[in-house]
Amino acid sequence: MITLEVCANSTQSAIEGQRGGAVRVELCDNLSEGGTTPSLSQIKKTRQSIDIQLNVLIRPREGDFLYSDLEFDIMKQDIHYCGEANCDGVVFGILNPDGSIDIKRNRELVDIAHHYKMTVTFHRAFDRCANLFNLLEDIIDLGCNRILTSGGMKTAPEGKEILKKLIAQADGRISIMPGGGITENNISELVKSTGLKEFHGSFRSRYTGSMKYKSPFFDNENEEYSILQTDPEKVKLAIENANNN
Repeated sequence: MITLEVCANSTQSAIEGQRGGAVRVELCDNLSEGGTTPSLSQIKKTRQSIDIQLNVLIRPREGDFLYSDLEFDIMKQDIHYCGEANCDGVVFGILNPDGSIDIKRNRELVDIAHHYKMTVTFHRAFDRCANLFNLLEDIIDLGCNRILTSGGMKTAPEGKEILKKLIAQADGRISIMPGGGITENNISELVKSTGLKEFHGSFRSRYTGSMKYKSPFFDNENEEYSILQTDPEKVKLAIENANNN
């Protein structure tokens, strides 16, 4: 059985992901910037609203994955908040300036997560690492449960050959979960080419907002008057296509 994790940009998207058949949600904010940590209120409301697994992105800002002491303190506190809110897992990744894994800081975050019995996904900071195959071992040693990766490429379909090599090296010690550019239309080919069992995507559609008045001083065709949200029909179709191999 092929399962989906939906990258949800709101509580409503998380609800729609569950409706579509996803087994897990990664809740985040600001997807246009690669995703940042959602508010505590949104985390709590999402936990109350869905029954499937809830993972939360721990990323204090957009940009690179090299964090200041202040940002690191925020990340630690956010993981405590997630644990106290009964989340199932957290998603993070911290690098060194040379493109290696920051072992000390990541281990500290893993330990906090495990204190609350939460799983840990090392996110696509992995794709920015200097040597994916060497650093895969570091992430396994940290005790992470899965890696979200596009195989070091811009999208998972582009990185499918690297993904296959990572799967072989991991040899069941950690889950390799493809993410990045995965849609209901290309997931079937990725299943065939990689043999993987879990996938990550946003599966969103743009919906027209309900505003009737639109200021003439702004572009009425722009994105301010529409909403990008998880589409349960796309989620259903992705699951169907993934399992019809």
